[in-house]
Amino acid sequence: MQLKLTKRTVDGILAIECNGGLCWRGIALLRDEVKKAIGMAPSALCSTWRMNYIDSSGLGTLVALHTSAQRGASIKLANLNKRITDLLQITSC
Repeated sequence: MQLKLTKRTVDGILAIECNGGLCWRGIALLRDEVKKAIGMAPSALCSTWRMNYIDSSGLGTLVALHTSAQRGASIKLANLNKRITDLLQITSC
């Protein structure tokens, strides 16, 4: 399933809900939306509970977005499903 993003602002934080799979086809979409978001608001939250698949390029993108947040901006993951939680624990991310 291709990645679809839904955005909304809650208390000044941009929440991006990820639905579908995060693989090489969807990483540019997520990366661009998060980079735009941290330019407009200090924090972005990616909700991943509806994300049903993530490959190594998707994992790399999540890590890169988190580590590249600068000047007080932050990117957090929320609502991790078991599959994503397990993957992050296995890879020590």
